[in-house]
Amino acid sequence: MERYPPSDEDVVEPVNGVSITPLVSGEQLSTQVFEIEPGAVVPEHDHHHEQAGVVYDGELTFFVDGEALTIHAGESFFIPSDEPHAAENTGDTTVRGVDVFSPPRSSEYWQDR
Repeated sequence: MERYPPSDEDVVEPVNGVSITPLVSGEQLSTQVFEIEPGAVVPEHDHHHEQAGVVYDGELTFFVDGEALTIHAGESFFIPSDEPHAAENTGDTTVRGVDVFSPPRSSEYWQDR
């Protein structure tokens, strides 16, 4: 077993108001911490990775097939591979959470978009 402390040098800001810090990755999955500022939007996208996560501060609204689903602090979510989705922080506080991707997603993923 090894320990991997997060590094400020690894933080990526794929869109304005959204920051992602890659955590540990293995052969089957990768993890990241995300922060989404009030009013920030993650535009619709899809990826071949399954995505599971938990929101631990704030609430995050996902948009899938024209429907909105709000995930509150303490709730988790699952997005199947290749499902188009978007997200928006419609609240007044920063949303914080953790994502898990399988297969692993590289830390350069957002830079390729």
